[in-house]
Amino acid sequence: MTSTTAPPTASGRTPTRRRPGDLLVLGVEATLLAAAVLVGAVLNARDAGLHADAAPLYATWGPHVGWGSPAAVLVAVAVVAWGARWARTARWGLLLVAAWLTAVAWTLSLALVDGWSAGLAERLTPQAEYLHEVPRITDIPAMLAGFTDRIADFQPDSWSTHTAGHPPGALLIFVWLDRIGLGGGAAAALACVLVGATVAVSVPVTLRALGAADAARAVIPFLVLLPGAVWVGASADGIFAAVVAAGLALLAVRGRATAAAGGALLGFALHLSYGFLLVGVLALAVLALRRTHRWGALLAAGAGVAAVTAAFVAAGFPWWVGYQLVVERYYQGWAADRPYGYWVWANLAALLLSAGPVLGPALRRVLSTARSRWPAPQGSLPSRVDAAVRAAGPTVLLPLAALVAVLGADLSGLSKAEVERIWLPFIVWLLVAAAHLPTGSRRWWLAAQAATALAVNHLVWTVS
Repeated sequence: MTSTTAPPTASGRTPTRRRPGDLLVLGVEATLLAAAVLVGAVLNARDAGLHADAAPLYATWGPHVGWGSPAAVLVAVAVVAWGARWARTARWGLLLVAAWLTAVAWTLSLALVDGWSAGLAERLTPQAEYLHEVPRITDIPAMLAGFTDRIADFQPDSWSTHTAGHPPGALLIFVWLDRIGLGGGAAAALACVLVGATVAVSVPVTLRALGAADAARAVIPFLVLLPGAVWVGASADGIFAAVVAAGLALLAVRGRATAAAGGALLGFALHLSYGFLLVGVLALAVLALRRTHRWGALLAAGAGVAAVTAAFVAAGFPWWVGYQLVVERYYQGWAADRPYGYWVWANLAALLLSAGPVLGPALRRVLSTARSRWPAPQGSLPSRVDAAVRAAGPTVLLPLAALVAVLGADLSGLSKAEVERIWLPFIVWLLVAAAHLPTGSRRWWLAAQAATALAVNHLVWTVS
């Protein structure tokens, strides 16, 4: 039943489409999700230590509506009805502004389905969150110098769960917000929404800089109606995704200064989450896709990463020491209970709910295009690699790089549950594959994406 699909034309459109292949992939997605929910329910009934009441999501069951519900439906209807067409025709600068504003509206309305307090103001205030530590940070240099001493659990001054599980850059963001007068849960949550929505700008800017202008326009509506916006509003992972996307965008833009700035931003991202070592796969893909000065950009980006890392080391935080200690802390908590045999595949079901049902059919087209464009094996190895990169293009190479990163994180065993938000920085790049969808079908796929987000947000109470 599977079939290949012709690669996109210069306009980014796919000349032919084979619906049986899409239906087969959708069937696999539905089966995976149903199995994850059913097996999760059985394991929870047996008290198997999933620590996720609505497995595969880290959430609790509880159908509900809120005053954000009609707003979310209105935003979804508007984007489904006019988003794809407007993305093709609008002036570029205006389109990016509209994309960010609409992504903010979508994320806020989804958050407000849970109400102002539960959806935003109190979302980041529980004991496990970063804000729990902010009032205690009176000396930032001392905090950085002693950060690793407080990662391990079961000691009087152990960091709270999220702070301990990440490098100090994550905590620093909320400390800095507090220092400029934006302290408290509401301000922190709104910062996550406003910054997180910038992925709808950074990803298209990257594609356009890499020569895929039509694809950049095609993916904007899918980034705006991202089902993962359920977790962008509000969790720190929304900010993390935005920092990574902005760093990659700077790598793509012509110029060594921008590459150095992108490297510095990605170096800071490395100090937001240990898992962002895998962002290196995406960074190398972006650099390989640059049209000019790739080696110079690589050196400049590497210098940026090194400079930020050196600054943290000088302040008393060596990343590699923190990583070793966080693995120890990881298995002092729920990770010791959560069964790898379930989460190694159920994580992928959670990924589907955050990326949306378009993921499978879009990736199917990416893989088909990659096969059809693979160059003949001739010439030296560097020339063959360069030919393969050029033939693939950004709409193939970037989703594949994101897929490699996700699979690496999944197989590592250090991502058991909660990946619907933890993998947001990779999910937005997986959705670049949506550029390969036939133009005539995009409205239906956008509707399915919106329906997924609305269903999740109204059926369960998510936990950040």
